[in-house]
Amino acid sequence: MSLDVRTVTASDYPDWLRAVQNGFLTPGRPGEDDVADRLADTDLSRVQGAFEAGRCVATFRSFPQELTVVGGAVVTADAVSGVTVAPTHRRRGLLSRMMATDLAAAKERGEPVASLIAAEYPIYGRYGFGPAARVAEWEVSVHRAGLDPRRSGQPAGGGRIEMVDGADVRKIGPEVHGALAARQPGIVTRDERWWRQRTGTGPRPEHHKWTEPFYVVHRAADGTADGLLVYDADDKWGDGNQPQNTASVRDLIALNPAAERALWHYLCSIDWIATVRSGYRAPDALLPLLLPDPRAARIVTDTDWLWLRMLDVPRALEARTYAVGASLVLDVRDDAGLAGGRFLLDVSDSGARCTPTTRSADLALGVTELATLYLGDESVRRLVDLSRVEELRPEAATTADAVFRTGRRPWCPDVF
Repeated sequence: MSLDVRTVTASDYPDWLRAVQNGFLTPGRPGEDDVADRLADTDLSRVQGAFEAGRCVATFRSFPQELTVVGGAVVTADAVSGVTVAPTHRRRGLLSRMMATDLAAAKERGEPVASLIAAEYPIYGRYGFGPAARVAEWEVSVHRAGLDPRRSGQPAGGGRIEMVDGADVRKIGPEVHGALAARQPGIVTRDERWWRQRTGTGPRPEHHKWTEPFYVVHRAADGTADGLLVYDADDKWGDGNQPQNTASVRDLIALNPAAERALWHYLCSIDWIATVRSGYRAPDALLPLLLPDPRAARIVTDTDWLWLRMLDVPRALEARTYAVGASLVLDVRDDAGLAGGRFLLDVSDSGARCTPTTRSADLALGVTELATLYLGDESVRRLVDLSRVEELRPEAATTADAVFRTGRRPWCPDVF
């Protein structure tokens, strides 16, 4: 039978959504309310599906997303999500066709980058995406941490901890997250729908079981909210009626070290909590070193997370700031023909300028490698050693590392 790859219509959407659920191993027919809610928040012109005999066998969608880059500027990203191909229809080029259509449209719209969270590592490098930010998760043994539980309610500097409810979070959360997004590379958009769903008021798929978490806000001495913690806890008891409960962080935003220290101290001082799971943090998070005994925190996850794809090299490179002034000529290869070329990157105190050039290149690299370097998390020298970047001028990699690398690593805590 012939395969029809096309933009999804409203009448196609329930079947498309069911195919998404099948692809993510959450089978079942989506309810009418779920379909209506998702459809109201979806731009169908950016939703694609592959159909055979009227049945959806592959899915793809994108949506506009704001991404914070190094220096605090925001660029619009073509956020890719809902990518599935039925096991019966793999190796037929369906994802390649849909990806090519979407990226071409994103470039036409003027979006400088595309973004996604890769469920499987080998897939997306073929399309020019590269891992740009990692996450880590720690498990903290509270009894080993060495914290004084008597000080959990007495944050330093006159701050205070408050327990709040979901309605408070819907007011406070966007402001705290917005302040973080103004300076943390890798942060992506959280819209009103995101906050409603994470506080129990937004419609959600029937297969997603909602349980109310605990909400905590840290306020500075002047009353300004500068930290937010959302967590849940299990109910586990050992022999001899000993509590062995685990508190798991769903979200923790801190705008300064004092707020972060206070929130972790609070969490590690709750009665009956023996273990804390940190949720996905930046790999260089302060958490382990905030504990008197950092060995009480062990890493249980360290993985790639946010992947990017360059669509407009000059606009993307000009949007971020750089650590030192320098001039680099980058010969960027792009098999898809979307963003390749030779570019002169001039960086100075007044900003960055990136323009096409015919000058001899200092470094040759693929668009995937440029995406990996974009937020400052990877070493050019390491990529040279891996033969993924070619150093065409002596010490060019050293110069590029000084230019691109950042003091704090990028972090994207969200999945989309």
